[in-house]
Amino acid sequence: MYKILIADDEQAIREGFAEYARFLGYDVETAEDGMEAVQKSREQDFDIIVLDIMMPRMDGFTACKEIRRSSKVPILMLSARGEEYDKLFGFELGVDDYVTKPFSVKEVIARIQAICSRAKQEADAESTAHEVYSDDGLEIDMTARTVICDGSKAELTPKEYELLFFLVRNRNIALSRETLLSKVWGYDFYGDDRTVDTHIKTLRMRLGRHKEHIVTLRGVGYRFE
Repeated sequence: MYKILIADDEQAIREGFAEYARFLGYDVETAEDGMEAVQKSREQDFDIIVLDIMMPRMDGFTACKEIRRSSKVPILMLSARGEEYDKLFGFELGVDDYVTKPFSVKEVIARIQAICSRAKQEADAESTAHEVYSDDGLEIDMTARTVICDGSKAELTPKEYELLFFLVRNRNIALSRETLLSKVWGYDFYGDDRTVDTHIKTLRMRLGRHKEHIVTLRGVGYRFE
């Protein structure tokens, strides 16, 4: 079972989450603030880290940035704010998913299972045959997890890589937002169409002139062509 680090300055949230997760068989560590979360992430290996944004000493965004300096561990962010700006900023830092308070512990666990399962699949895929897509200055190496745009390396977040790779592997096929949520994020019921749209928006920014490869299908979803 997965090992989780939950960081939140609200004791009731930490204890409630930890109690339920341990009941399900998870190995859980807790932290009262971002600074403690960063320290524990350096001392132990976790399958996923859950960070609250508003914490004393070091907020969740800063903690995420520090963790990302040395680790690609999946990160799920908790927040009392649901503005698109906050989500975009979190995704820019490499957050894998975002849950707005108040939330159900069962929902967070479902998202954790989906994220960890997807991360394992990606790790397994990296050990298979080398996959590269190349066209007109755009080179997408799905095995090495690199994207080169006209000779320059594009820096993508973990979820942006997964989304782009899925689009490329299914190029010229119309993909609904629901399909992308299910296949890239790994869940159906808890998905939000805006999550897909937000990631597509940032992904296009990373690709520069090659953003035209990702076509919007009004009322349906997207297609890589």
